[in-house]
Amino acid sequence: MRRRIDWSKWGLGVYFVIFLVFLYAPMILMGVLSFQGDFGQLTWPFRGPISLHWWKSLFDQNADVLSHANDIRVAGENSLYLSLAAGALVALLSFTLSMAFRKRWRLGSDAVGFYIVMLALMTPGYLLAVGTQIFWAKIGEDATIWKTALGANVIWGIPFGFLVMVAVWNRYDARVEEAARDLGADQRRTFREVTLPLIWTGIFGAFLFGFTLAWNDYDRTVLFQNAATDTLPLTIGGLTFTGAIRPDLYALGTATTLVSLLAIGLLLAVAGIRLRFFGGKPSAPAPEEELGEARGLEAAGLTGGGSTER
Repeated sequence: MRRRIDWSKWGLGVYFVIFLVFLYAPMILMGVLSFQGDFGQLTWPFRGPISLHWWKSLFDQNADVLSHANDIRVAGENSLYLSLAAGALVALLSFTLSMAFRKRWRLGSDAVGFYIVMLALMTPGYLLAVGTQIFWAKIGEDATIWKTALGANVIWGIPFGFLVMVAVWNRYDARVEEAARDLGADQRRTFREVTLPLIWTGIFGAFLFGFTLAWNDYDRTVLFQNAATDTLPLTIGGLTFTGAIRPDLYALGTATTLVSLLAIGLLLAVAGIRLRFFGGKPSAPAPEEELGEARGLEAAGLTGGGSTER
């Protein structure tokens, strides 16, 4: 019998491939053009030979192509420190905030609280920057990345990290905590040895969102420009608007993309190492097994509060 062709599946597959090409082709093309020779141009075709000429200009202050190597280095350091701080704060705040949504609130007010958290996603980044700028100006503070841009990026990253943690809690079985308490663990030990090991991937995901959003942010920090505290996106924008665009900016854009991919790779590596060396035993035992073991130990008088005397 002749097999029927599922045209809907083929159509979705073609659509997915087109979407990937549309999404990643510009980045791949930018990376390819950054390895052109001295006479490289901004458009295709590639002009060889393959060279690191444009990459060297990012780090060589005396290069004849780009005389802003020192500014790029300072901006890169600022972006890195800002992104690490934003990632840590987003992870911490998203985690602690999501803990409040593990239980239902009175009168269904948890739904209202959820949408209030999501409100930051609906606010345009530029308006968030304007509001932050006005707030700090009114209290007499300068607009630097640590006094203003950090807060703006943390506010922008919290909803993303919060959604990650909500997804983690939705598939989390709270009965494993009950089993730990039945075995004699107090609340602090249960949180440290049971809860955190089961949800650490969500915390890492929240950190990654905070890091990458701050690393690539432009519109929420564009009003905080300062020569000594510019971030890398602001420096790239300044070079684009004030001078001729050359393949050196392709190299710089490729470098920033590689940093984001490196951050993702490092987190995946940490996750893989942890699962390999510490995943010999199931990290989330079946609740029925834990509860059965707890009752057995309690009956034998071996739990924390019991006695072994007969």
